[in-house]
Formats: sequence, structure tokens, C-alpha cells
Amino acid sequence: MEYIIEMLNIRKEFPGIVANDNITLQVKPGEIHALLGENGAGKSTLMSVLFGLYQPEAGEIKVRGENVNITDPNIANGLGIGMVHQHFKLVHNFTVTENIILGQEPTENGRINTQKAAKEIKELSKKYGLDVDPSAKIEDITVGMQQRVEILKMLYRNAEILIFDEPTAVLTPQEISELMDIMRRLVKEGKSIILITHKLKEIKAVADRCTIIRRGKYIDTVDVEDASEEVLASLMVGREVSFVVEKEDANPKESVLKITGLVVKDSRDLNAVNGLCLEVRAGEILGIAGVDGNGQSELIEALTGLRKIESGKIELLGHDVTNTNVRKRTEIGLGHIPQDRHKHGLVLDFKLAENLVLQTYYMQPYSKNGILNAEEIKKKAQELIDEFDVRSGQGIETTTRAMSGGNQQKAIVAREIDRSPKLLIAGQPTRGLDVGAIEFIHKKLIEERDKGKAVLLVSLELDEIMNVSDRIAVIYEGKIVGVVEAQKATEQQLGLMMAGSTTDKEEGDRK
Repeated sequence: MEYIIEMLNIRKEFPGIVANDNITLQVKPGEIHALLGENGAGKSTLMSVLFGLYQPEAGEIKVRGENVNITDPNIANGLGIGMVHQHFKLVHNFTVTENIILGQEPTENGRINTQKAAKEIKELSKKYGLDVDPSAKIEDITVGMQQRVEILKMLYRNAEILIFDEPTAVLTPQEISELMDIMRRLVKEGKSIILITHKLKEIKAVADRCTIIRRGKYIDTVDVEDASEEVLASLMVGREVSFVVEKEDANPKESVLKITGLVVKDSRDLNAVNGLCLEVRAGEILGIAGVDGNGQSELIEALTGLRKIESGKIELLGHDVTNTNVRKRTEIGLGHIPQDRHKHGLVLDFKLAENLVLQTYYMQPYSKNGILNAEEIKKKAQELIDEFDVRSGQGIETTTRAMSGGNQQKAIVAREIDRSPKLLIAGQPTRGLDVGAIEFIHKKLIEERDKGKAVLLVSLELDEIMNVSDRIAVIYEGKIVGVVEAQKATEQQLGLMMAGSTTDKEEGDRK
């Protein structure tokens, strides 16, 4: 028996869209098999078919050579198939153990035996190097740890075939490399893994073979060893993709944002931003580089009015906005692509059209005397969908929750860039996007810069910061430890500064 999983000629339709059009996927036992495709190519849909969340219109599924009919996830679990979803399915005020045993609680004399389960979870955690505390509450642990809980949930149910849906979209670089090690260990222990992703670096790092799908159709299956990142990218997007960001030199003008002595506390009441000073000028992209957790999130929230400021001053276009509300900042000229698209970027149960006018719905032509003008809203939404290639099942009528993560991100970027604000704060703007979409967003950010707007780019992807920025400010423990010209910066120099070494302290002090 050569394949552990075979999905043959799978077709899955939704109203108005064929998500999977005759796709075949064959996975060998003990391999990491990548499933590569753009945002909205049909990757998650195909895996949802395998996991029993959707029923296909045509095609067959074989597990270990036997034809199977997977009508719900319990059947998938019974066949040894487990799935870690892109947005985790965890109960936040439950402990790790309670989440893992949910639906499969071990009972003795009619009572749930959590201690027995916790012991078993500790052993599993140790065996696979997951290092998870069974008694911790989900709300108190990092996103990376939450993902490990999802992995343990599968292992606790004896899953042999593990599906990872975009597992690195929310992880820091260090957590990503730890996850890669965990995957290698799982395969060594006899598991088979299907990895849904569009990150070519990760495919090259861990996958054995890769199946590419484009716009719902099967394109090819290749041995990863023999395919370069460029080849994989062009198979995925259907054209050559440039990995280099083309841009002229910046021509910075007047100051748009001036931050002086800013102090902001985090949710544990500690100073996350600690006396930070920074200036961003019109006509430049200033990138903020730093290891996650050095105050980036709190800085963005303070600048956008989402978090209280302890002391210091924020000036936007000469206005003191230190204690100004969110709408006032938006009207002065602030745009914000938030780091957490679900929490701060979208109203998930609103339609796509409604989300695309969230910043402007109360202005003409979208409303008059407090009454919304549905036609104008739809017209604007359609323009943005076409320009930014936002893909969704039912166009502007789609409920945003039903869209893929990458297309949700594109919708936010479209809404914020279209307003062409004087200052655009972009927090992880390309998180979860494929190479084609990343190239497009970078182009748009540079266009804004060239129109004389200021862009503050905050990203954990060092490549992105180095490629797109004109100047790079390095943040460490809530302070800017130095500002360097992007053209002259090296990865090693930035890495040292990100670890707290102040090689460029004097220049940082002068800015």
C-alpha cells in the first residue's frame, strides 16, 4: 500500500463558486506533504472535506487503501485523522487539560478524572517535546502554546494523519522554528502530516513533497528537494513573482507623526513602551523591527487610540492627539491595518461590503441624515474587491467570517489604503498572505509613500522590514535603540540591535 490518504477527483461547490474542481491529493505514510496555493485557492476547503466538515459533490477518499465516507469529524477522528485549524478551537477560560479531553472525558464512577488525563497529557507532551503545562488556562498562555494544545488534542485522540492549516500565520519566528522541529519529531514517530501553507521557505524547510492548487484546480505534485522557491511561486500564482521590492529612493518631507517620551502599560500593568521617541515623515516608510513582545503591539494601540497612555506626547500633523478618541484620529488622517484582523480589523458577522466602509459609513455618499445608502456602499465595495483581488464566495454579500484569512486581510488593506490617509500604520500587513498578494501590498505601500504619505510599518518579518522600509527603527524593551538607513542595514546588525545591543544609539537619540 503506497498511500495513507488518497483524495481522488474531489469536487466541492458553494453557491456561485467551485472551490475544488476535480482535485487529487495522494499522501505517503510518514511524509510531510505540503498543500500550496494562493489565498482562496481551495486548500482549507479540500482539507475540510477530508476532515468531514464538508461533503464533496464528486470524487472519492481512501484511507490506507480503503474507500471511506467521512460525513463528520468524529468519523475522521475514528480513522486517525486530526486537524489543527487556522483559527484555534479552544475554550479560553478552560485549562489545557479540559480543552484536550473535551468530548472525550475519561470517567470513573460517573465522574470526570482530570488528574488521570493530565498525567497522560504530560507524558504525550514530553514524548513530542511540546513542553505544555496541563493545568494552565488557555487565556494565560501564548498563541504558540495554544497551537501546541491543538496538536496535543490530536495526539490524545490517537491521530496518525495530522492536518495543519496555515500553522505559522500567527507565530513568531522562534515559535515557527520550534514548530518545524515538532513536525519532524511527529514524522519520526510514525505520523503523516499534511501542511497547508503558502510560505515557500517553510515548505523548503520541512516538506518532502508538495501539491499545488490554483483557483480550485490541481496544478502539479513535485518533490520539494528538486523545486526552487521561484518555481513553486510561479506554479502557485501562475506567473513569475518578483521577490525583490522595486522602489525609487525616498524623498522625505515634513514630520507627520512625532512621539515624545511615550510610556504605555501592557495588560499586566508593566511598562511595555518605556519613554519611546520617534518621528515619521511624509514620503517615507519607517519600519519598526524587533523581537515580538518588545512593546510593538502596545505602541500601535497607543497611536491608534486603542490603549491608554501613561505619559508622553503623540502629535499627528501638528495636532496633539495624546488623549484623542479613535474617530477623531481617523478624521485628522490616520489609517490603521491592525495586527489582529479579527479583534480590531473586521466585524466578522457583517457582510464584506459593510466591512469595506467601516471607517467612512457615516460620511457622504455612504449615508445622509443618518440613513445608509446601500447602492453607494455596494458600488464602493465592488471597486475595492476588483482593485485588490479580494476573493469570496458571494462577492460583496459574503459574510466576512466565511472568507479565508488571507482575503479578510486583503479587505482590511483595501479599506485602509483606499482612504490614502496622511499616516498609515501597518501592523503585520502581509501576515497570512501568499507571495503574489505580498508583492501587491508592498507595491501599494510604496505608492502611498510616493504620493507623499507617511507609512509606519510594524512587522516581525525582518525580510519585509528590510525590503520595504526607507529607515528602520529597532525597538527593544519598549525603547527605540537605534534608527538606521534601510539600504545600509545588514541582517546581522539589526539582529544585534533587536537583542538589545545599541550600536547606533547616538543616531537613535538624535532622531
